[in-house]
Amino acid sequence: MKEHYTAVIKQRGQWWIGWVEEVPGVNCQEATRDKLLESLRITLREALEFNRREALEAVHRTLMKIPTDIGLTVEELLQYR
Repeated sequence: MKEHYTAVIKQRGQWWIGWVEEVPGVNCQEATRDKLLESLRITLREALEFNRREALEAVHRTLMKIPTDIGLTVEELLQYR
């Protein structure tokens, strides 16, 4: 499924500035409108990948690995959840 985001752009003097409404921190400045849209797409892609990686790392930090060959019953293993 393709995600849709909103690029907010405007020209300020010689520069085009813009940001992605739904993702804080994704903002760019370029000399042309086309370059700005390209930069916003690249920056958005990088931000989403970074956020995804951070979320996965956070999940992995909370995982627990319990050895199963120590004679514990299923009920005893469940207490480690």
